[in-house]
Amino acid sequence: MRGFVLDMDGTLVLGDRDNRGLTPLPGALELLQTLHELSIPFCVFTNGTVKTPAQCADALQQLGLPVTADQALTPASTAVDVFGERGHRRVMVLGGKGITEPLEAAGIETVPPLRGTDCDAVMAGWYRQELTFESLEAACFAVFDGAEFYSASQSQFFATAEGKSLGTSRAISAVVRDITGCEVTVVGKPSPSALRTAGRRLGVPAGELAVVGDDPELEVPMAHAGGAFAVAVHTGIGHAESYTDLPPEVRPHLDLADVGELARLLRS
Repeated sequence: MRGFVLDMDGTLVLGDRDNRGLTPLPGALELLQTLHELSIPFCVFTNGTVKTPAQCADALQQLGLPVTADQALTPASTAVDVFGERGHRRVMVLGGKGITEPLEAAGIETVPPLRGTDCDAVMAGWYRQELTFESLEAACFAVFDGAEFYSASQSQFFATAEGKSLGTSRAISAVVRDITGCEVTVVGKPSPSALRTAGRRLGVPAGELAVVGDDPELEVPMAHAGGAFAVAVHTGIGHAESYTDLPPEVRPHLDLADVGELARLLRS
């Protein structure tokens, strides 16, 4: 493997339900130090959109984990690529600065979810406390008027120190899809677009990447779909029995207790 795509929550760190109070998970520092020492490029790709990529990197640095701003990716990073390819220049965002700042830095205008606002696309991300019926209505009518709908993630849950929490993007998407019948395009994991964005950032083709994560519905399926090497760890959503009933071709290539085991394998 010539590059690594690492999940954040449940793989390297755990926080609370509001994505605060992060603490490192076993082996996180050891793995990052090993990748640095072996000169293996890596990025940290989280499906969370509370923080910008730079803020994610800063949060990890404050825990002593050596991750720079250009090594951090979120669904907003992929959205920049996808919206650029599809010509979306004005996007209604059900989310905060974790989405709007990366889009605006790329020259994409963002608008709040207000009914009657003209836009090319609607994107849903972390939007917990701010979510109102009016914002859902605005998203639905934007789609009725021709905007395409995008979701940061369709995960049911994300891992926290307090257990599983519901994924906000999926809940919003479920309402909009049910009412409008629209297609929901995912720009976070496990979409092929997310893997392509990571590969471009690292300068490594998908077939030479390893994807490491804790969620059986995210990292392992994304790796298999893109021809990458799949590594599962048991420190978040997944556990030792998560893959036992699956056919061999969709199981992880490595199924490990934590990323510390991966560091020791790399060193050996």
